[in-house]
Amino acid sequence: MFSTLPVPIIQAPMAGGVSTPELAAAVSNAGGLGFLAGGYQTAEMMRTEIHKLRTLTDRPFGVNVFVPGETTVDEETLSRYRAVLATEAERLGATVGEPKWDDDDWEAKLDVLLKERVPVVSFTFGCPETAVITALQKAGAFVIVTVTSVEEAQIAAEAGANALCVQGAEAGGHRASFRNDPEKDEVLTLFPLLADVHASVRLPLVAAGGIMDGDGIAAALQAGASAVQLGTAFLRCPESGAHPLHKQALVDPRFTETAVTRAFTGRPARGLANRFMAEYSDLAPAAYPQVHHMTKPMRAAAAKVGDRERMALWAGEGYRMARELPAGELVRELKRELEEAQGR
Repeated sequence: MFSTLPVPIIQAPMAGGVSTPELAAAVSNAGGLGFLAGGYQTAEMMRTEIHKLRTLTDRPFGVNVFVPGETTVDEETLSRYRAVLATEAERLGATVGEPKWDDDDWEAKLDVLLKERVPVVSFTFGCPETAVITALQKAGAFVIVTVTSVEEAQIAAEAGANALCVQGAEAGGHRASFRNDPEKDEVLTLFPLLADVHASVRLPLVAAGGIMDGDGIAAALQAGASAVQLGTAFLRCPESGAHPLHKQALVDPRFTETAVTRAFTGRPARGLANRFMAEYSDLAPAAYPQVHHMTKPMRAAAAKVGDRERMALWAGEGYRMARELPAGELVRELKRELEEAQGR
């Protein structure tokens, strides 16, 4: 699969409206692999985006979906967090959402992926059963599982994945870890993790986490990756669906660092450090998607009034290097930088 890509660059699937069909198409048309994000959408919304993308490109593309997680949480801790959030939401004229569990339309999305014969399918938050992977492969899909440890890599390899996306600690947005366990929050940075996974499984690897330019791409390929996945690098592109306030924050000197938090969704995720993170990270329980649903109305209200201190501004550690370029132009520039780096 990766050997057929003119440019070994995959645009990360960024859920919440960031990874638009226009962004994915621009990346694929420039020789990379564009991705749609099925997370937080209904199956029909995902199908509509697939159809739209196919009107914009005849190149291969991918779709990412979330694997459903644990159904039980500590209800007492969740209830306490909900009470704390109520005061915060009230200040914005919002309410706290219902802390419900759902499977993100899992079965229906699998049906769409099979019927639409999506060329590349990737999974986050877990590894599906072998039967699911086999069914997708029979429908022509190349299956990638995102991993954050050697143990997860071995599970995915045994389940029959075609390739692994190795996500280091530097990555923006949600960590793809299979289990939402506060006792196991530590994740290696990309290059040590890539080396460990490369030594333990015999599958093509995609490197993800903090890569923003040609030097980073060259280093990842030299370290054993077959391709790289970039998300934050594409946030400022005009085709990106990131909120304008999110795009502005990436270059605002007020935001000086990133941090990992469960405060917004109940799962660890890296974003620009703001007031909400500082005040609520220590209080947030490991409860996903319950916390995501609880904070969603508040986050929407914050965006509406331009309050970036209460928005989830997901970004990787290299966010200052994000460029405001059309996605196709960015891919071509990254390719030029990669060739220059490899020629040194």
